[in-house]
Amino acid sequence: MLAKQRPETKIVVCEPADAPLLTSGAPQERKADGSPTKPNPSFKPHPMQGWTPDFVPKLTGDVVEAKVIHKLLTITGADAMRCSKDLAQKEGIFVGITAGGTFAGGLQVCKEAPQGANVLCMLPDTGERYLSTPLFADIPADMTPEETEISHSTPIAQLPPKA
Repeated sequence: MLAKQRPETKIVVCEPADAPLLTSGAPQERKADGSPTKPNPSFKPHPMQGWTPDFVPKLTGDVVEAKVIHKLLTITGADAMRCSKDLAQKEGIFVGITAGGTFAGGLQVCKEAPQGANVLCMLPDTGERYLSTPLFADIPADMTPEETEISHSTPIAQLPPKA
């Protein structure tokens, strides 16, 4: 739809470097109804839970066959987690690993884009569901002394007494 309104639109697809189903070129075997008959041979486990099941969905296969994708990028799990943490710490945007991976891809696109180009990077998940994953493994459950000090630096508003 974007490309219909703005023909200069380029579609970039990102996938996990550990599960390069599209960039590998390995065919996805399908039943007559389009569902997969077995996992794609290029699949390996990866930390981006919202990306890439062990098969190429029919819709994705149809998009590849329609040749509307201009570029395929592979994103490492480490880059996805780094970008997710950077978004939270530097921008206040609390997202999960898949959005971090999408943002990592967006940063790659921006490095190559001409001056003044518009880049749309959609971050369609939230960080809450990743609290028990490797994304937050290095963050302690309790506040650190520095965090406690920061929390005490903000005055607490006094509520008026109840009548």
